[in-house]
Amino acid sequence: MRLIRLALPVYVELLTAVVAVGLIDTLWVSGLGSEAVAAVTIATTAENLALGVILCVGTGTTVLVGRRDGRAPLTPVIRTAWLLLGVFALAVAVPGVLLREPIARLFTADPVTVGLTAGYFVVAFAGIPVFYAQNLADGVFKGLGDTRTPMRTALLCNALVIVLDPLLIYGLGLGVRGAALATVAARLATLAVSALLLVRRLRTGTGTGTGRGSVNRADAAAILRTGLPMSGDFLARALVGMALTGIVGRQGVAALAGYGIGLKIMMAGVMSFYALRQAAMIRTSRAGEADGPSSRRDQAVPVVLYGLAAGLAASLVLNALAPAAVGLFTADPAVAAEAVWFLRCMPLYLVPFGGLIAVGGVLQAGGRGAGLLAATLAGFAVQLPLAFLLGSRMGTTGVWLAMAAGAALSLGLLRPAWRGPRAPGGATARDRAPRSTRTAAGPRSGR
Repeated sequence: MRLIRLALPVYVELLTAVVAVGLIDTLWVSGLGSEAVAAVTIATTAENLALGVILCVGTGTTVLVGRRDGRAPLTPVIRTAWLLLGVFALAVAVPGVLLREPIARLFTADPVTVGLTAGYFVVAFAGIPVFYAQNLADGVFKGLGDTRTPMRTALLCNALVIVLDPLLIYGLGLGVRGAALATVAARLATLAVSALLLVRRLRTGTGTGTGRGSVNRADAAAILRTGLPMSGDFLARALVGMALTGIVGRQGVAALAGYGIGLKIMMAGVMSFYALRQAAMIRTSRAGEADGPSSRRDQAVPVVLYGLAAGLAASLVLNALAPAAVGLFTADPAVAAEAVWFLRCMPLYLVPFGGLIAVGGVLQAGGRGAGLLAATLAGFAVQLPLAFLLGSRMGTTGVWLAMAAGAALSLGLLRPAWRGPRAPGGATARDRAPRSTRTAAGPRSGR
């Protein structure tokens, strides 16, 4: 149950921070025409890819802070993480602003949409440092075992976007660019609140062991080594998703539209898997027993079961609500039929996918993220050609079966990693003492 208590706030945060902002912007600009909606859709898609870049710093910091909290000073790793964030933010923001029109043309050839997208990009890319900084602040809080503060700040950001969007889009007549300004302004205000809370949390030193220290290469290497597999996993899924969209597009406009609607609906269930992943990563890194084979089995097996159960629960809910949920997005019977059939087929995919995503948190916190990434890529190597072949023979049903096969293969390849042999007496992580008297979410007892 401790895992669920950690995961629930993360689930709310992910729904609001990852999904809701883009939906709010899309809703408010819909009155400006289809080109405006297309521009915001393109911009939020590109921003989602940009998020994958900074995940390596955010998740790496979460794991290192969790491992060191109460055992070693946190200041060096936190300062190093902020320096890395600055480097990554500049590497994305500067080219993004300068190349905003060519990037927009990668998604559309319509000149009006390109202009609107470029206008959104100039603000959004300039605000990337704020976006990344909030992600890192959330990562530090999670490393300290606090998942509620990131949830609250995500809700605050959404509330601000809801208020600022109509004011800037219509009140000041800024249109699509106003949506971008509203989002960046909301994130900046939220970041100020997060920074204040984080500084206060670290200064009180409630067992956090902040201490003194400076930026160092060892911490930078540890952050990147821990976080890069997660970033690679995210980016690989985004790229494969784009390729899969192209394969589905071969089945016609109705199939593509139905697929897009089905994905949006399915996202509400999928976010629960990622919430379990983050909760497992936090709990494992703070337990101090991530490397022992016995603890690996003891921690990973329940997480896999939670993930499989979440996949089954999401499948049942989606199947029950499929017609009604799809009806909220389209009145076209052909598109609706494709979307409903997509959701009907998803249990074969969601059950193994839930287990795969959830157990990834344990593996990453235990330093086995590279194996997770390798299994994910192997699943994709089978999924894409199989989707093309089965799609040619069975239509969209073949594509959905290929998705299920890829997820099942990835989870199967990871089985040796999470069902290792039980070591006599219970092994512990190298160079770490057990933390049997400490909880995953509670304050540290010693500094």
